[in-house]
Amino acid sequence: MNLTKQLQSYLPWNEQEKEDREEICRALALPDIFLRENRLAHMTASAWVANPAADRVLMVWHNIYHSWSWLGGHADGETDLLSVAVREVEEESGIGGVRPLSEDIFSLEILTVDGHEKRGLYVPSHLHLNVTYLLEADDTAAVTIKPDENSGVAWFTPEEAVAASTEPWFQERIYTKLNRKLAAWAAARE
Repeated sequence: MNLTKQLQSYLPWNEQEKEDREEICRALALPDIFLRENRLAHMTASAWVANPAADRVLMVWHNIYHSWSWLGGHADGETDLLSVAVREVEEESGIGGVRPLSEDIFSLEILTVDGHEKRGLYVPSHLHLNVTYLLEADDTAAVTIKPDENSGVAWFTPEEAVAASTEPWFQERIYTKLNRKLAAWAAARE
């Protein structure tokens, strides 16, 4: 199923997701929305990575934001955002065999990105039109950092993951929501 159809069939969890879905659907009409060369907004994919028991989640210490955060990255022209999310998790954590727990969208967010330096160049403030997927990885597998992006990789309980973040908006609006959705998913699985 293509992204437009996935977005149209996605049932928003809350008002934030409803509003963000509408804006992301509008933005898909832009010819360069999957490329970071669109310096105002572009598509990204993130992952909420759980262990098989769904009682721990994977986070990385993000070098730009100086915070523990979820994993993910830019689409860079790729329209299969689930593949982007899996690839980014494997690259950022060093864990192989990451798998989707569903091919469906897990969460939607429009994220503001403050201007910052990356690889010696200034990147102006912009928006990430983000699609999040629920992935699973082995929490006993060895992890490695990706030095140009993160300086730590660790597993946390869902509550610890929220507390570990230094970004209040992400704590309140994103990670708490993802944990609630993970708990609902795990309860439905039993």
